[in-house]
Amino acid sequence: MLLVWLLDALAAVVVLGLLALALLAVRRRYITHKGGTFDCSLRSHDAPHGKGWVLGIGRYTGDELQWYRVFSYSTRPRRLFVRRDLQVLDNRDPTGVEVFSLLAGAVVVRCRHGDGPVELAMTPDSLTGFLSWVESAPPGVPRA
Repeated sequence: MLLVWLLDALAAVVVLGLLALALLAVRRRYITHKGGTFDCSLRSHDAPHGKGWVLGIGRYTGDELQWYRVFSYSTRPRRLFVRRDLQVLDNRDPTGVEVFSLLAGAVVVRCRHGDGPVELAMTPDSLTGFLSWVESAPPGVPRA
């Protein structure tokens, strides 16, 4: 009797785990279905050097870059970057433990936004698109 109960409990845990993974996949599909998305890790400058990176997805929507955490169930972006308030300072290759925290081949981009300094990490191809998006503000829009 106890064995049957344990097997039922184990089966329930497995089903709940699979359901949780399926919900993450459905959420990612929902976020990316309109296009304009790319893998983009984020680190706020209040974290110690090399630490504090969070895996995410960036999505361009007009004059905004929406950033979503990968491992979250929320369909709302965690951070929102408005193009006119975003200033790219420089970019660099990952150093130290960052190499293990970021996706392979990622480039770190140091930016300033209204909320303060922030670093984004993305592939070189995504960086090209990101820099083009930042610089392509319509004429007459003041730059930060």
